[in-house]
Amino acid sequence: MTPIKSITRLLFISAIIILAGCASGIPISTNTKYPIEVLYDNQPLDRPYSEIGVVEITSEDSLTARQTQDKRMMYRGNDAKTKELLTARLVIKAQKIGADAIINVKYKYYTSVKSEGYMLSGLAVRYRGE
Repeated sequence: MTPIKSITRLLFISAIIILAGCASGIPISTNTKYPIEVLYDNQPLDRPYSEIGVVEITSEDSLTARQTQDKRMMYRGNDAKTKELLTARLVIKAQKIGADAIINVKYKYYTSVKSEGYMLSGLAVRYRGE
């Protein structure tokens, strides 16, 4: 194998490894501060807690004409600001049942030919010993 082919192959494999690492566990947001702690799927909680229960919010809407112009899927998904608003709604729901934090928060987005939707869920917990 020539040196150029070796370098090209190495770069290609490195790119795949980097992209695979990014695809699993990218947090929804890291800048917003909420009244209770919000920990995403890949973030551990290093203090004792008791589980309260799963909290989730979901929605499904019909696709708009803007999203399906030229019979192609355009403008799908939620932007970062919308995800932060959804997270705030999840936080309010957790606070209502007495949670100090939400752990293992996951965001899922899906789309079909006629609709799109999302699900945001996490485990509401209460700290022990406080």
